[in-house]
Amino acid sequence: MPFTASLIAEQVQGEVFGDGSVELTCIASAGDAKQGDLTFAEHETYFATAEGSQATAILVAGDFISSKKVLIRVPNVRVAMARVLPVFFPADELAPGVHASATIDPSAQIHPTSHIGPNCVIGARVSVGARSVLMGGNQVGRDSQIGDDACLFPNVVIYAKCQIGHRVTIHASTVIGSDGYGYVFDEGHHRKILQIGKVILHDDVEIGANAAIDRGALGDTIIGQGTKIDNLVHVAHNVSIGRHCLVMGQVGFGGSTRLGDYCVIASQSGIAGHLKLGNQAMVGAKSGVMRDIPDKATVLGYPAAPDKQAKRQWIGVQQLPDVIRRMRELEKQVEQLKSKTGG
Repeated sequence: MPFTASLIAEQVQGEVFGDGSVELTCIASAGDAKQGDLTFAEHETYFATAEGSQATAILVAGDFISSKKVLIRVPNVRVAMARVLPVFFPADELAPGVHASATIDPSAQIHPTSHIGPNCVIGARVSVGARSVLMGGNQVGRDSQIGDDACLFPNVVIYAKCQIGHRVTIHASTVIGSDGYGYVFDEGHHRKILQIGKVILHDDVEIGANAAIDRGALGDTIIGQGTKIDNLVHVAHNVSIGRHCLVMGQVGFGGSTRLGDYCVIASQSGIAGHLKLGNQAMVGAKSGVMRDIPDKATVLGYPAAPDKQAKRQWIGVQQLPDVIRRMRELEKQVEQLKSKTGG
């Protein structure tokens, strides 16, 4: 479906320079764009490429001008892209109703506008809110709650007593509420400690595929409003993650660690248990965090250290071969002096 440049500008709170009535049929990168497409350019180099492409219009930020293309000027190109993509690629609309193969306990409350796909199993006293979608193969344990406009992709499993907020998205094969890893050594074997807490996902959380969010041992595991968790992330029991945090792929959190708001944890990092990460803390990729991190601090490396200190250490390590070579040369000179002076 085509949209005029003026309509797109309204969607992204931008301003049109050129023919606002021109029709745009899709959005694409400059290298792939064709006639009728909208493309984008954040910097001068990208703008030159976009202007030389076949695209009809360009999303830009800054004082770019063009005699060849219609421009839609916005304060921030990335934000505009996030707003405009759903215009050209709207989400699939799944009809309300319950598939014949779904198994639903009589005590469950399923909103009539929700979509329950094939082979879903919904336990006792579960509630599913308005317009929420369970795509298929989902299991929702007893006494769990799912808010409005939530989306569970295929094979997501929600264990008993979990609370899923409004507009939460959980991608395929993720498990919410599995047992925390709790054992005590007793009489020659590891005795399991019963995990009786739950998982609470606040509104607007998104969790990637194949992640595991463990239930709390006594209290709850909590993921704050607006937090986005990538694929293959493990959140252990009683972890509390604040609002609007970003957690990237293959990160693992030890039990009872607490994160403030707006933290960023980069890929393949490990966070030990019982730590506190302050508001806006940042952890670099492949870091091993063994100590608390104060507000707004950045740490890197293994074990993780403040970013400036870690960088100095890395530079020092890189200089070691040259230092060793110079030391060997000095040793030779010392030996030569010894031989000349008789020791």
